[in-house]
Amino acid sequence: MTIPEAVSLVLQASYYAKGGEIFVLDMGKPVKIDDMARNLIKLSGLKPDIDIQIVYTGLRPGEKLYEELLMDEEGMQKTQNDLIYIGHPIEMDDASFKAGLEELDRLSREECSNMKEVVARIVPTYHPDLEN
Repeated sequence: MTIPEAVSLVLQASYYAKGGEIFVLDMGKPVKIDDMARNLIKLSGLKPDIDIQIVYTGLRPGEKLYEELLMDEEGMQKTQNDLIYIGHPIEMDDASFKAGLEELDRLSREECSNMKEVVARIVPTYHPDLEN
């Protein structure tokens, strides 16, 4: 998707805004970074792997191979534009969540053999592999 196309989508999404919505824009098919790098090198008049080497460094801590736009629990509502969706945030009890975080903080300072279970109780969308 080009920058003008992306800007157009953002402007169109603002038409649907009532306040506080989460907009998810369909930006088209994902592009492999390798393909994009090779195309940019070619567009610069050079040859990939000859004039410019492409080095694969792997994932750094915290990086993902892909991003989820929204979790299933958040759902997406269609708009009149097939490329614009409205997501709905998960309702949560802030006081209960804060208490859970305080419990996690306390347990992190102790020997806790069931930390994953505690996190799963606090974060309903977390489903640990309890076998490990």
